[in-house]
Amino acid sequence: MIDPQRYPRLSRIQVPADLRQFPVEDLPVIADELRGYLIEQVAQSGGHFGAGLGVIELTVALHWLYDTPTDRLVWDVGHQTYPHKILTGRRDLIHTVKQKAGVSPFPKRGESEYDTFGVGHSSTSISAALGMAIALQRAGDERKVIAVIGDGAITGGMAFEALAHGGGMGDERDGIEPNLLVILNDNQMSISENVGGVTRMLGRLTGSRTLNALREGGKRLLGDKHRPAAKFVKRWEEQWKGMFVPSTMFEELGFHYTGPIDGHDMEALVGTLKTLQGMKGPQLLHIITTKGKGYERAEGDQIGYHAVGPFDPELGMISKAGARKPTYTDVFGDWICDMAAADEKLMGITPAMREGSGLVRFSKEYPQRYFDVAIAEQHAVTLAAGMACEGAKPVVAIYSTFLQRGYDQLIHDVALQELDVLFAIDRAGVVGPDGATHAGNLDLSYLRCVPGMVVMTPADENECRQMLSTGYRYEGPAAVRYPRGSGTGVAVQPALDVLQIGKAQLRRRGSRVALLAFGALVPAAEEVGQALGLTVVNMRFVKPLDRTLILQLAAEHHGLVTMEDNVVAGGAGSGVAELLAAEGVDVSILHLGLPDAFQAHGSREELLAEAGLDVAGIRSAIVQRWHDLDSAPPRSAVN
Repeated sequence: MIDPQRYPRLSRIQVPADLRQFPVEDLPVIADELRGYLIEQVAQSGGHFGAGLGVIELTVALHWLYDTPTDRLVWDVGHQTYPHKILTGRRDLIHTVKQKAGVSPFPKRGESEYDTFGVGHSSTSISAALGMAIALQRAGDERKVIAVIGDGAITGGMAFEALAHGGGMGDERDGIEPNLLVILNDNQMSISENVGGVTRMLGRLTGSRTLNALREGGKRLLGDKHRPAAKFVKRWEEQWKGMFVPSTMFEELGFHYTGPIDGHDMEALVGTLKTLQGMKGPQLLHIITTKGKGYERAEGDQIGYHAVGPFDPELGMISKAGARKPTYTDVFGDWICDMAAADEKLMGITPAMREGSGLVRFSKEYPQRYFDVAIAEQHAVTLAAGMACEGAKPVVAIYSTFLQRGYDQLIHDVALQELDVLFAIDRAGVVGPDGATHAGNLDLSYLRCVPGMVVMTPADENECRQMLSTGYRYEGPAAVRYPRGSGTGVAVQPALDVLQIGKAQLRRRGSRVALLAFGALVPAAEEVGQALGLTVVNMRFVKPLDRTLILQLAAEHHGLVTMEDNVVAGGAGSGVAELLAAEGVDVSILHLGLPDAFQAHGSREELLAEAGLDVAGIRSAIVQRWHDLDSAPPRSAVN
């Protein structure tokens, strides 16, 4: 529970209606208390950190000025919403964030009426808010709609599609413009440093209070914007403004631009928002903030403090001493540098996930062959396709959940043209604390149906390196999908060896039932196989499958079990069943995988157990299907 001695005002705020009982003069102090409480709570639990510290003043101002949840507040991405959650009924539960059955790390409609739109991927807020504004306006509802988007998220193409639509509605037949406020929170950061032309443009923008005052006065004086005089003044204004502001992009898109203003100056923030409350049509407010504001270590290390584990606020994060097993991300990071040294045609591409995808070293050692395209997954995939057209060897490093956003490009721009692109897919399968928006549960299903794709699932770290080399050397589209975290701890060999495509590995020869395990579930399969005397196969390839071995196993065993950390529907096990059906083979098959549902957040181990994919769950499911196995003595393995 919150300490009322340390937080005398915040302790009286359960919901925004309580906040609105305070006078405006108290808002800076409330912001200070909220910042202190956020630091205290995240230090205990871990979670997203720096982004929330940067929007403390904005969050307080918005909930004080607007009648939330009646007025609709839409956040982009969601990394920055812990302060919002604290002010909207979840203050005393924020320490459970990311824990199973705890507070979601992202806005979630089912969790609170204040979370108006569920989010986890970026660049969606303006589209969603515009949709809300249009629906409310057409229904004669006067409530306000506000979208908050960062300068990192606004690099995504979807954000510009929404700006172009929302700003151009006044030119349509009915001429009705939506009443929408977009707040651009500019802190020069995504998870990593922002990149690209939009970032440079925002960095050049400067505010002009005089210009804004003249513009608003002119609009009131001239009235209808379609009158010839008003059109002339608008053109004059754009030319005049161009001398002071290097870009009028937002104005050209049809949004009235205000700013930039200091997003940590509560007086200026509240005053500007009050002015914008009374204005009609699409508005864009540009604020400047500091990621990690108020916690010196987070301000100084904005990448490191983007998301944290539990830490001591006095000491900050402390590196854990001692050796650790390399993660799959580490394996990829080393492999791409080694392969780049061996082949100068290699190009590395990431959509704003340099740290998360393991490309920091590569970006430093091969800066001319490293391309961070910002939050633009579709562009990342087609950029790779274009490179491949001219003989380069592109590697797209991307999270499984984010590749979903570039799926059309994967099909039409890469696979349809049989282009030589390797997809290194991190965070595949159960991801854990970030919840359903970040889960990689679907990739085997959406990849294996694409003609010409080679799809691989490593059982351990060394096999991951071999598969990356295999996919890179394969002339065509290929994907290696690997989980978050470390594997079994096997030694990773330095060679860039390749595997025979479509060839599985018999790990253990047993009897009666064969376990066909894909990727991260191979170790659990081996443990169950040893206990029950079953055959165990490391399938390695989801596409193409090892047809010969599958048919042999089906002929020699009473049943087959497929195991994958992907949804069962359309996954690797479905591929096995399709192969057997096509061959007319009738054998009992048990498919074990993730449920046909979106799993909530929790640790990877908790979610695997929930899905019955831990050792106990796998054994239980097998014994339930073949009752005689549990009493039979285990057989020795014969490889």
